[in-house]
Amino acid sequence: MSGVWGWFGGGAAQKRKDTPKNVILDLRTQLEMLQKREVHLTRQIEEQDQVARKNVSTNKTAAKAALRRKKTHEHNLEQTLNHVATIEQQMNAIESANINQETFMAMQRAGDAMKHIHGKLTPAKVDETMDKLSEYNRLNEEISEAMNSISVGPQLDDTELEDELEQLQQREIEDKMLETGTVPVDSIQRLPSVANGEIKGKAPAVAEDDEEAELKKLEAEMAL
Repeated sequence: MSGVWGWFGGGAAQKRKDTPKNVILDLRTQLEMLQKREVHLTRQIEEQDQVARKNVSTNKTAAKAALRRKKTHEHNLEQTLNHVATIEQQMNAIESANINQETFMAMQRAGDAMKHIHGKLTPAKVDETMDKLSEYNRLNEEISEAMNSISVGPQLDDTELEDELEQLQQREIEDKMLETGTVPVDSIQRLPSVANGEIKGKAPAVAEDDEEAELKKLEAEMAL
């Protein structure tokens, strides 16, 4: 029993050869032995009680001797039961201490893991990093807006575009006149106005050809 209490109360200088598991196994072995002794003593007490009852009237000496042995067995049984209770209490204490130790070691390992993961990470550094990220995001937005505002190619005035569009329309009208020899009705208003007064010089050859074509067209329609 002293070895068990030594395991409990031993200081740092005392070396323990037995692990909690081995100590618990030893206590269980001792407990099984005491429980067997408890059964044996209980049987002996019952037997001596029967002997005393059998000889109480016929042989008082034998009856007294049986009662004396019964008392001895009862005393030994009481000590055995006390030992059983003590060992059970010690087993529970060791198991509880072992669980506490294993839990503490697990928590210690978890603490070491958290320390390794976090390293030198602090709330202040987290705030600083978040502020930097916000600044970088804001800068990125500004850069994107600046890049989107850059125009690719020359800048054209709307007036220039209107003039160029009018020239294209005029060119399209002239092409149609050359192909059909007529001037589309819907394009008459788009033609530039003719200045009042006498036209000097020769008319273009294209105009004469157009007139001849128009006359031939009318003659063909009248023939029909």
